[in-house]
Amino acid sequence: MGVALSFLIMVMAPLIVTIWYLFTAAADQYASRVGFSVRSEEIESAQDLLGGISSSLSGSSSKDTDILYAFIQSQDLVQGIDQELDLVEIWSRPEGDPVFAYRPTGDIEDLVAYWQRMVRVFYDSNTGLIELRVHAFRPEEAQRIAEEIVQESTVMINDLSAIARADATAYAREELDTALERLKTAREALTRFRSETRLVDPTANVAGQQGLLNSLETQLASAQIELNLLRDTARESDPRIDQAERRIAVIEDLIDRERQKFSASGGTRPGERDYSSLVGEYERLSVDLQYAEESYIAAQNAYDTARAEAQRKSRYLAVYANPTLPQSARYPQREVISGVVAMFLFLFWASAVMVYYSLRDRR
Repeated sequence: MGVALSFLIMVMAPLIVTIWYLFTAAADQYASRVGFSVRSEEIESAQDLLGGISSSLSGSSSKDTDILYAFIQSQDLVQGIDQELDLVEIWSRPEGDPVFAYRPTGDIEDLVAYWQRMVRVFYDSNTGLIELRVHAFRPEEAQRIAEEIVQESTVMINDLSAIARADATAYAREELDTALERLKTAREALTRFRSETRLVDPTANVAGQQGLLNSLETQLASAQIELNLLRDTARESDPRIDQAERRIAVIEDLIDRERQKFSASGGTRPGERDYSSLVGEYERLSVDLQYAEESYIAAQNAYDTARAEAQRKSRYLAVYANPTLPQSARYPQREVISGVVAMFLFLFWASAVMVYYSLRDRR
C-alpha cells in the first residue's frame, strides 16, 4: 500500500501536472531553420590563368567559422538584434506560459541565457557547416530573427575580410607613405636650392661658363699672336703695341675672374659661391631626388601588389538554406518531454523504494 501510494505521489501526480501543463498551458513554438558556412575564395591572377592554373580555390575556413559560431551566441549579437526586433516583446508575449515564455528582468545577461534556449546552433567542425534552429511563438517572428542573424553574420564576416585586407596592406602602405614623404622632402630641398641660387641647373651654367672661358682663352691667344707680330714689324713706340698689351691684360683679368668662379675660394663678389660647391650640392640633391623617386616607385609597386593579393583572397557567408517560414508548431515536443519526465520520475521513485527497503532490511 505504501509503495503504491508513493508511486502515485512521486510519479503519477508530477507526471499528470506536467502533461496538463504541456498540453494546456505551454505556448506553441515555431522553429525557423537556416544553414550557412564561411567560405574563403582565392582568385588567381591573369598570369596564373595564362599558365593554366585554376581560376579560383575556395573552401571553408575553420577559424572564421569558429569565430562566427561564438559570435552567434555572443551578447553583442543579442543586443543588436534586440534593438532591431525587440526580442523581449517577441519572447515574452505568451503571458500564460511561465516556463517557456521569457520573463523580462531588464538584464541583458538573462536575455542572453534565454537566447541560448531559443536559438539552437549546430556546428559540424568537419564540414564547417552551421545550422540554426530559431524558436519563436509566431512563425513570421521566428523567420525574422533567423534573417536578422544571417544579416548580422554577413556584416561580421565582411568586417573580418576588411580587417584581413587592411592587415595585409598595412606594412606596404606605411612604406609607401614613408617613400612619399621622402620624395616630397627631396623635391622641396631641390626647389629651395634653385630659389636661393637662382639656378635651375648649375651644370648647364658651368657648361656655359666653360664655353666663355674657352672663348676668352682663344681671344687671348689671338691677341698674344697679334702683339708678337706687331713687336716684330713695328717700333716700340708704336701705339698699337700699347693697345694690344692693354687688350691682353683685360682678357687675362677676365679669364682670372672666370677661373675664380670654379675655385674653392668662391666667386669674386662677397657671398658668391663657387661653381664647384654649387654643382656638388646640386648633384647631391639630384641623387637624393632620384633615390626618392625610385623608392617611391618601388613602394607603389609593392603596395599595388599587396593590395591585389589581398583582393584575391576574400571570405564570405554562403547561405545554403535560407530562413524558413514554419507552417506548424513542432515545439515544445510535448510527447518527448512527457516521456522523459515519466522516465526520470520512475527512476527516481524506484531508486527511493530500493533505498527504503535496503535500509529497512538492515535494521
